[in-house]
Amino acid sequence: MGSFTLHALDDELDYQLSIEAKRQKKSKNQLAKEILARHLGMPDKNGSYVDDYSEFCGLWSAAEAADFNRIQKENDRIDDGEWT
Repeated sequence: MGSFTLHALDDELDYQLSIEAKRQKKSKNQLAKEILARHLGMPDKNGSYVDDYSEFCGLWSAAEAADFNRIQKENDRIDDGEWT
């Protein structure tokens, strides 16, 4: 297992890492490893890939989802004239 040290982090980056690590109740080291792995498209410790947009699932209420689907219905229509 390799390791390295990050030098000269700017104050804002260090602050944001500290805030996020505290929010997630983990060390900055663990958070940094997870961010690097996620950015590189590697699976998390459970074998799941975090770039699957699952973090956005369940954010809309049923009414909001229905409104979106109603509005997007026009996008399901195929205009044959555009394909000739």
